[in-house]
Amino acid sequence: MSDVEAQLAELHRLGLHRATRLISGPQGPQVLLDGQPVLLLCSNNYLGFADHPRVREAAADAAMRWGVGAGASRLVSGTMTIHDSLEQRLAEFEQSESCVLFGSGYLANVGVISALAGDDCVVFSDELNHASIVDGCRLARAETFVYEHCDLEHLAWGLRKAPRGSVIVTDSVFSMDGDIAPLAEIVELAARHEARVIVDEAHATGALGPGGRGAVAAAGLEDQVDVIVGTLGKALGSYGAYVCASSVMIDYLVNAARTLIFSTAPPPPAVAGALAALELLCEQPRRVGKLQANSALMRAALAGVGIAAPDGVTQIIPLVVGDAGDVVALSDAALARGVFVQAIRPPTVPAGSARLRLTLMASHSASEIARAASAIAEAADETNVSFSGECVETRSGGGAQAAVGRAA
Repeated sequence: MSDVEAQLAELHRLGLHRATRLISGPQGPQVLLDGQPVLLLCSNNYLGFADHPRVREAAADAAMRWGVGAGASRLVSGTMTIHDSLEQRLAEFEQSESCVLFGSGYLANVGVISALAGDDCVVFSDELNHASIVDGCRLARAETFVYEHCDLEHLAWGLRKAPRGSVIVTDSVFSMDGDIAPLAEIVELAARHEARVIVDEAHATGALGPGGRGAVAAAGLEDQVDVIVGTLGKALGSYGAYVCASSVMIDYLVNAARTLIFSTAPPPPAVAGALAALELLCEQPRRVGKLQANSALMRAALAGVGIAAPDGVTQIIPLVVGDAGDVVALSDAALARGVFVQAIRPPTVPAGSARLRLTLMASHSASEIARAASAIAEAADETNVSFSGECVETRSGGGAQAAVGRAA
């Protein structure tokens, strides 16, 4: 048996092996999964824009006008007008001076952090930050200080020992737990210690704040956060990412972020689709309220069938089981009842905190939400699996992050 085969066998033994499933058709509240119709509760298509007719039409029109690919890095073959149009519109949306597009959220975080965290500073990272942030810290020349999840005292302690000009980076909404970072307090600490703040709004854009502008806007911190990273692939239903900051900062990133300099620009159809979705969000802010209402409705529906979900206001609802094998059995039993909710296991989450991760969409109906809650409860009864009612966080100074980080 080869080393690769042995590692695969060990993943199977531990209940940690993964395989992709085949979906036919667009992302929506219901999909065909491996040929069977199921209710989808594990998509980040939060506002239902991925299959919206206007977004589809914009992408198709862009393919005819600009082609399917961008050809090369923008510093090599130039910027297409569609990229410039989306950047201008995103800067307006985020109330920022400037914006630049990246090929993905992963590329954006890796590029921004490695460009800003030099060998003369420390980068401070929440222990439950997304894997792209973790890898950005690894590639930076700076020392990394992993502070305990949303622990302001631990962060303050580290900052007191760090040089001025260090960097704090955090998700605003944490992808596996659905909780929100204490952004106002983080910004206050950053100002006191002359540190920069980078906030990844991937799961907050389109879900929180005035007009869906995210957690930074909800906290009124637009002028106090140095860099906002956002994605086009979740609430905006497309693919790619963006960074909003001062014009000086964006100019620097264009010249220093290697994942921008050495990557082909995002494809024009994806950019045009995101631009159409952004316009829809601005025209129809009620979608944000519908997403929030659906999130509250799901929590109430779960409580109604005896499942205690963690308190929260976001569209991400973790139902922690603990054991990886148990959560896989639970996910399979729910799927047998026509509800696709993903089992999340280590290393994506800390050991002992395997969970079902429910993600709501504004396009889910009340009846679909009630059906999902009932199916999960029935699946739990069938498999004799119980829920802890809370998330399990590491408290080891970031040991789990140091090893593997988090995945979406």
